[in-house]
Amino acid sequence: MADKPAVVLVHGGFVDGSGWRAVYDLLTHDGYPVAVVQHPTLSLQGDTAATRLVIDAQDRPVVLVGHSYGGAVITEAGTAPNVAALVYIAAFAPDAGESVNTLLASFPTDVPGPPILPPKDGFLFLDRDKFPASFAGDVPADLAVFMADSQVPWGVDALGGQVTEPAWRTKPSWYLVATDDKMIPPPAQRTMSGRAGSTTIEAGGSHALYVSQPATVADLIKQAASAVVAP
Repeated sequence: MADKPAVVLVHGGFVDGSGWRAVYDLLTHDGYPVAVVQHPTLSLQGDTAATRLVIDAQDRPVVLVGHSYGGAVITEAGTAPNVAALVYIAAFAPDAGESVNTLLASFPTDVPGPPILPPKDGFLFLDRDKFPASFAGDVPADLAVFMADSQVPWGVDALGGQVTEPAWRTKPSWYLVATDDKMIPPPAQRTMSGRAGSTTIEAGGSHALYVSQPATVADLIKQAASAVVAP
């Protein structure tokens, strides 16, 4: 284990870190030290701070992984000196001055958008009935319903938080495009990954690809880890 980097997993909006369990199990089985960030999705600044606490606790180089909104978080937090690589899983990858909101506004208009309900008291939820098809289309039906019924309120301030110094400009990155994603359109994912110069792979799967296809996600993380560890 001493020769392997640490992996830090960062969840996205509407969910918490428990969705990483299968990916966590695969990576730890292969000897990787893994930490899961439980950030509150209240503000980009606060979520970045929570992520850096976990990054700073690692005693070795870090492969920093973000899903969905977690991509914005790792873009901001990934400038930490011990972060060796970034891995985006169907994730936002903002540039300097961009936020999740500005990226949402740039999405193609000829495809259905995510079923986000109007904000209430500063928080967002997905339409409960539309959640399974939109967020977790290839997740077992009972689990998708549970995810819909256990949503974490997503603070509107988190979506408006602007990235100051995108880590992908100075750190190598990998990107997994979910080609059946109904939350972040695949063309937008390809645009962001291309702009970041990421090593990119594609897989048929929903936005919740990290839940439905953990082996695909773990394999990409291990590819990144192998690339940043000196032989």
